[in-house]
Amino acid sequence: MNGSWDKHLNGSLQNRHPPTASTSQINLEARRTDPKRWRLLDERGRQTWHYLQSDEETESWPQSTADKYFLGLPTNLPPLPRAQTPVDSVQNAIAYFSQLQLPPGNWACEYGGPLFLLPGLVITWYVTETPVPEHVSIEIRRYLFARQHPEDGGWGLHIEGESSVFGTAMNYVVLRLLGASEEDTRMVKARKLLHKLGGALNGPHWAKFWLSVLGCMDWSAVNPVPPELWLLPDWVPISPWRWWIHMRQVFLPMSYIASRGFRYPLTPLTRRLREELYTQPYASINFASHRNSISPADNYHPKSPLLNTVNHFLVKLWNPFLRTTSIRRSGEDWAFELIKREDENTDYANLGPVNGPMNFLACYIHDGPDSYSVERHRQRMHDFLWMKDEGMLMNGTNGVQTWDTAFLIQAVVEAGKAEDPESRPMLVKALEFLDDQQIREDCREQGVCYRQRRKGAWAFSTREQGYTVSDCTSEAMKSVISLQHLPGFPQLVSDERIKDAVDTLLTMQNQSGGFASYEPIRGSVYMEYLNAAEVFGRIMIEYDYPECTTAVVTALSLFTRKHDPQYRKAEIEDTINRAVSWILKDQRPDGSWYGSWGICFSYAGMFALEALASVGRHYSNDDAVARACRFFLDRQMADGGWGESYKSCTTGTYTPHQHSQVVQTCWVVIALLEARYPEQEPIEKAVRMVMARQKEDGSWDQEAIEGVFNKSCMISYPNYKFIFPIKALGMYAKRFGNPKVQ
Repeated sequence: MNGSWDKHLNGSLQNRHPPTASTSQINLEARRTDPKRWRLLDERGRQTWHYLQSDEETESWPQSTADKYFLGLPTNLPPLPRAQTPVDSVQNAIAYFSQLQLPPGNWACEYGGPLFLLPGLVITWYVTETPVPEHVSIEIRRYLFARQHPEDGGWGLHIEGESSVFGTAMNYVVLRLLGASEEDTRMVKARKLLHKLGGALNGPHWAKFWLSVLGCMDWSAVNPVPPELWLLPDWVPISPWRWWIHMRQVFLPMSYIASRGFRYPLTPLTRRLREELYTQPYASINFASHRNSISPADNYHPKSPLLNTVNHFLVKLWNPFLRTTSIRRSGEDWAFELIKREDENTDYANLGPVNGPMNFLACYIHDGPDSYSVERHRQRMHDFLWMKDEGMLMNGTNGVQTWDTAFLIQAVVEAGKAEDPESRPMLVKALEFLDDQQIREDCREQGVCYRQRRKGAWAFSTREQGYTVSDCTSEAMKSVISLQHLPGFPQLVSDERIKDAVDTLLTMQNQSGGFASYEPIRGSVYMEYLNAAEVFGRIMIEYDYPECTTAVVTALSLFTRKHDPQYRKAEIEDTINRAVSWILKDQRPDGSWYGSWGICFSYAGMFALEALASVGRHYSNDDAVARACRFFLDRQMADGGWGESYKSCTTGTYTPHQHSQVVQTCWVVIALLEARYPEQEPIEKAVRMVMARQKEDGSWDQEAIEGVFNKSCMISYPNYKFIFPIKALGMYAKRFGNPKVQ
């Protein structure tokens, strides 16, 4: 495959000059590539996009239906009979969605939304002198211009957010590094907004870090991130092993790079950027005086007085007088050792798209430009890139493979369609994928690198990425048990391996009774006083989440009910009881739960009511369930649906969307059905709305963004518009007898 990214990068190590492409392959004036030349390759869940250069290649590797769908091309799938009943709608949806299943058995999608990811990657490419193929440059530029705010010309933290310095400054830099002219009218408009917001000096910590790496800001503007923190004994309350996994895996390479003071030598382009990003001449700026400068648009979580005091101490006393060369080198050496372990434990896939480029740069600094680690990181960066009709973006992880596949299985099972001949081949392939993706062993020297037990777990994306997640493990285990207990499905995941998953889940409960995401809570909530990210909330430690707690409750309940009632019976019963108690305690007085991974009260309420139903708590016998139902029914919209704005996440208060949303409506329908809410009329009204929006090919249009993390950043789950309607409509039909819906 001459269009292969990996092949291009392997060859690029000897020739660090950007490749060229003929105008017959890429129409530069049109500023887009030929969409018919793009192909998605899925190798055991590793998803990479490839641009084919010759007609021979395009003929030998034809586009799949999934390729066409992702690229916004006509799929040519036939129209289906108009659904008259919920089951008809489910069958049409399965008929369509099954065509998007990839050869290993999983489903793929863009996992976009955040607009702060591409800058770290593109700056890393630039400073490591990694050639960027022209077709990639064109499509990243096209995506960023497509997502530019139509009125003020800026970019926000995420695609639906308001423009900020972080989004505008960093994506402006990306476009310039990839060839956009500063005289382009769109760039002029972006620069005008940036200057109105005070220029790049008013960016948050992460923006200042990357601009310093690029040589477009002085390191004195960046608040300290000393790698010596990694030398602290484990018993110290602020020791980094206690931080949330994403925070510590980002600040680990960040601390190494900052301590080394890496700055790329100036080029004509970065000299120009020094003048474009600021409201005054670069040479006149006192950068040290702007360590704490930040635009109100970016300052979601202001630095605490404690953090400001700590930073003042580090800048004024620690760095100039107390930090010996020996301490600095010891901190850098241990930090890089932990970076190496992260790379080795994930085969350089890394936890996510923030620490991935940073680890890449750290290896470039430590190991040199021609090292294996740098070459492998170059290859792995492509795992995060996603091609769609708007261009190329960077996903929030290397995919959602396991998560979406597990949910699809459950949706079809709940809809009562798993044993249909049309569904069985699709589900067998999906089961084969989950079988392949279960993690079979713990990390090497797990304790040394502070990793959670993972034997028997499933990750969010792939086994290669390799991070235990409580709800991903739970949802995958539920899917496996559900299918393997149906007649005729292969027994792929053994009893021993299912018990391995249970064993891992039982290590993850917090003292509160709730469950967090990657590992139990290790630090105090007071650690948030040291939150230096500024743009995110609840980022320093793990927290109890209703979504994760519910997933574990329902998984363990299903395990004891269907698979093995005796295995660790007393421990499982105690775990479930404590978790249910936490769910009830977490409920707000108005009957709602705040969601941390989906928008927002609709999402968390669905999970909470599912968990309570699994232990026999329903509308008729439990006041908490009845209050939750009333919370939802009080917010039903005139068309029968529900719609919740992402601002619910940022404000902590339910905020209605302007329009009802198919996905959120299905979440609420599922919640009411799990609760056994007795009245059919409000649920039927919602079902009518969902069915009315289904297209004649069985699909639904993409509506508002669905997911969230760290309270302030939204992220897309486009497969939800298939998964949750299948589940909701199928559950409705099972409950109310599949009536015709007008």
